[in-house]
Amino acid sequence: MAPNDSAETNGGTRGAAGRRKAARYIVPVAVAGVAAATIGLVPALASSGDPDLPKISAQELIERIAASDTEQLSGTVKISTDLGIPSLGGLAESFAPGGGSGKGGSSADPQERMTELASGTHTLRIAADGPDKQRLSILDNASEYSLIHNGDQVWAYDSKSDQAYHATEDRAGKDAGRDAGRDGKKSGHPVPEGVPTTPKALAEQVLKAAGPTTSVTVDGTAQVAGRDAYKLVIKPKQSGSTIGSVTVAVDAESGVPLKFTLLASSGGKAVVDAGFTGVDFSKPDASLFTFTPPKGTEVTEADDVKAEHKADKGLGDLIPGADAAQLGAGGQGAENTKVIGEGWSAIAEITTPGGTGLPSKKSGDVPAEAQQFLDTLGDKVTGKFGSGTVFKTRLVNALLTDDGKVYVGAVTKDALVKAANSAS
Repeated sequence: MAPNDSAETNGGTRGAAGRRKAARYIVPVAVAGVAAATIGLVPALASSGDPDLPKISAQELIERIAASDTEQLSGTVKISTDLGIPSLGGLAESFAPGGGSGKGGSSADPQERMTELASGTHTLRIAADGPDKQRLSILDNASEYSLIHNGDQVWAYDSKSDQAYHATEDRAGKDAGRDAGRDGKKSGHPVPEGVPTTPKALAEQVLKAAGPTTSVTVDGTAQVAGRDAYKLVIKPKQSGSTIGSVTVAVDAESGVPLKFTLLASSGGKAVVDAGFTGVDFSKPDASLFTFTPPKGTEVTEADDVKAEHKADKGLGDLIPGADAAQLGAGGQGAENTKVIGEGWSAIAEITTPGGTGLPSKKSGDVPAEAQQFLDTLGDKVTGKFGSGTVFKTRLVNALLTDDGKVYVGAVTKDALVKAANSAS
């Protein structure tokens, strides 16, 4: 087992519209945006049979991750997410009876299906052959959902409903541009932006947030998917963060992150646990990246989905400034957003359009199911800022004040109230 070695870094290293928008209702809690940008994370690592590897410093290991040029791989990834919220699939169904049968919708729409990864345990099968060919499949008992990128073509197919989604690269936008296993500057699996699906994509996001407020150490070794790996442990130095630690298992030979675990500062099982159970770095079969809709398949074009989404006002629109809450770890966001603090305890302050707070049940703007859901998550709070509601998950919390401000971050409720008070 490699001896402990520490270092500090100084930067660097979401079928149908109803279901999609039901999932967006959780955005004030910043599950879809902030969580994905702050978690880079994997499961608890096995402690038995740890390999004996040469000593390596934390900085050297980070550099090895950054320098990894692996472009060809295939394998199986198991990802478990426990943010302390209800399953998004069930929640969406309760908000939008009929699921993917709605007008203009498709159960194969990536914006809908990828939100499933925000809760529960899922098995993914992935493959990549350079920047223009990727495939990701979500396995679900006897059915499979696959997302295929080949050149300028993006296809998604849901075998259970026999529905498909099609886009070309210039139209796919966020549906086709998210890195999921390659260098962050290159293209990756065609999943919606903000939904990392491999340990490498998750690890890179966490390392981007690392700086003077972060402790980074090498804490021994492990065997992951039959390969020798070093364990890189990342911890916040600041108090008030909901993040306890992030552990990344890095392949000793290739520098590719194989496993990734994020633990909450409050304890309990991993908030996000994603790692390879099997991986192969040889060239995948070319047939994996070709797709022809089976006869009888209902195909939805991306342009049709976009037009329907734009015309239909849904649950996500009831939360003022919801999209603005999808911030990167670096604090970049909409013009009406500013960042309070820094590092792991940074809090985004968002001024909602019109200065309006959370819609109330009395106004008739909130569906009963949505109100019940919000009531289970929210805590009423008061302070110098006035009054508001704190929405909680195990990782990211958000305070929505009655006068239309949103304070969100991977911080505790007390930290949000303190920030709101100081900004008053």
